[in-house]
Amino acid sequence: MPVVFANHALAETNAPRAMIPAAPKLGAKAWILIDAATGSVITSHNSDKRLPPASLTKMMTAFVATREIKAGRMKDDDSVSISENAWRTGGSRMFLDPGSSVSVHDLLSGVIIDSGNDASVALAEHVAGSEGAFVGMMNSTASVFGMSNTHFVNSTGLPDPEHYSSARDMALLARAIISQGADSYALYSKKHFSWNGIRQANRNLLLWRDSSFDGLKTGHTEAAGYCMVASSHRAGRRLISVIFGASSAHKRTAETEKLMGYGFRFYDTQTYKKAGEILTWSALWKGKERLIALGLLDDMTLTLPKNENREVETRLEIDGPLEAPISAGTVVGRLDLYDAEQKLGSLPLVALEDGELGVWWKRWWDTMHLFFYQTIRGWFDEPEIA
Repeated sequence: MPVVFANHALAETNAPRAMIPAAPKLGAKAWILIDAATGSVITSHNSDKRLPPASLTKMMTAFVATREIKAGRMKDDDSVSISENAWRTGGSRMFLDPGSSVSVHDLLSGVIIDSGNDASVALAEHVAGSEGAFVGMMNSTASVFGMSNTHFVNSTGLPDPEHYSSARDMALLARAIISQGADSYALYSKKHFSWNGIRQANRNLLLWRDSSFDGLKTGHTEAAGYCMVASSHRAGRRLISVIFGASSAHKRTAETEKLMGYGFRFYDTQTYKKAGEILTWSALWKGKERLIALGLLDDMTLTLPKNENREVETRLEIDGPLEAPISAGTVVGRLDLYDAEQKLGSLPLVALEDGELGVWWKRWWDTMHLFFYQTIRGWFDEPEIA
């Protein structure tokens, strides 16, 4: 029987710890640090706790809107008429005028850079007809991403007892924004945006301190405290951090720097096996060909503590014997990576090509041969192919 593998978007690493210091303890309610490429969690605290996300909510608002642009259902330069409802929305603002027309692109800038609640509502109304309908799209997207500790009530992040998320869920969303929203991601690194003669600064102070940071979003309400989702790209690696409930804007910035410094200094990400690479050949019973190529659908890329003495060993397990027909991509076993007896990671082993049925006499011969092989298994080291 094929082995069934769970696909966890953010999986805790099973790697043995090298001689590195313990992860920092932060002055915040919850946090998480992940590698953007692998999704591996480097360190976390209360990462699944449901907490008010404040304006981190607007990451989902912007993501849903930009997805509509990518799907061709609206355009970046579409004109949006600003409703009185959007204009009256309290909290941080882009300073829109009711009845005015604003492009989708400018509204996205107002959402991401200015953290404008008025811009968020205007964008939601334009996309879905009402903010309520748009929130339904936000929650559906969260469900698809596996954001199991998230529920949105509005597009802004304004306080509501039923509006919550978690550090892990926001890390999932950040990965999606970075990987799927390349066209709009540049907005997250912009330091200023001006509208109606008012120039506002991005509240992400890290954009001024360190050029490796290029996003993503801050948030603050009395209930939420000071929150931040940040991303930093250094020497070909990208890490994502999320902090909920710091005591000040300065504190969330300092704690984010602390997390990122730890991850880049003491962890590394490496690809050990490439997708599509032939890792082994296996006998194919009843097949047109004698052998079938096996490998991986995805790169075997792991985020592990830095350790120059690590000796990685590949172990393959095949769910045999393999019988034709087999379609390319069919799971036929498992690849495990080990350091001594410590498992580092696992991926499904798949057929890299179609294994077509052979002619009738070959199928008959292999059927008989396979019967005897399975009946008197101890007589054979390897199945033979006629």
